[in-house]
Amino acid sequence: MALRVSKAVLVFAIALFYTILVLNNITDYGSNYEFVRHVLMMDSTFPGNHLMWRAVHVPLVHTVFYIGIIAWESVTMLLCWWAGVRLLKSYRADREQVAAALNLAVIALTTSLLMWLVAFLDVGGEWFLMWQAQRWNGQEEAFRMFTIVGVVFLVVVQREPTPDRSANLPLQD
Repeated sequence: MALRVSKAVLVFAIALFYTILVLNNITDYGSNYEFVRHVLMMDSTFPGNHLMWRAVHVPLVHTVFYIGIIAWESVTMLLCWWAGVRLLKSYRADREQVAAALNLAVIALTTSLLMWLVAFLDVGGEWFLMWQAQRWNGQEEAFRMFTIVGVVFLVVVQREPTPDRSANLPLQD
């Protein structure tokens, strides 16, 4: 039972992170919008880099990217809260109900992992060369969150221990 509760609590912790993240991105829209804008414009990459043709200087595209990120974070947040509630409600249930709750948690955590991997590490980091930027580089944060969510994912998919049947056998002389 402790492992089931642990899974729920860890998924709730990820949900809380996303709740704060979405709240921050909505209430302080300009700060992270600037981050997205600079990454897309590639204005802090190495001088003379031959991949500047990838830079996007259209403010509407910056806004669409940023709103897309906030939407992705919001969906992940809602899925994590939903999965956490389902996991907590099913902690005394049979394996079938627990499996359904775990599937939702896997979907929620996969959504999170994909955001950090695809949006930040692949697109931001490699396509827009965010790794070259001193100030506008979110790769460390993305890697940290990918790792944290990945560890929670591994706990969630961990099999439940089966009761040790030998513990119930009478002692033999």
